[in-house]
Amino acid sequence: MKNEQLTTDEYDALELVRRGVNRDSPGACVGRNAKRLSGLKMLEYTRDGRIALTEKGQTVLFLRRCVQALTALAADPAATIDNDVARFLSAKSHIAPVEGGGHALTERGRESLADINQQQEQQRR
Repeated sequence: MKNEQLTTDEYDALELVRRGVNRDSPGACVGRNAKRLSGLKMLEYTRDGRIALTEKGQTVLFLRRCVQALTALAADPAATIDNDVARFLSAKSHIAPVEGGGHALTERGRESLADINQQQEQQRR
């Protein structure tokens, strides 16, 4: 799993593919990352030559959005997060709605965010 640690540039390439890229010119970011992301089974080339996200690629992007939401809510309970992310984090008991709008991290959410931050710190070493 350590080999699957993605760079910001690779996450950006996945996001660009998710939004849709031109078949003839996918762009420099996608071009320089496509081989590795394809090898990690996060991107695939379709029969008509398009580049598409695999289910694994979609999952990786969704989980990244969840981590970003937890980080944003830790700093500001009024931070705006996407509805699908809010539903998922609520179902997993990581966030709870607060009076007046917004969401607060639950104890479980704070523990998960601390674990994620600790893992990221260890991988940087």
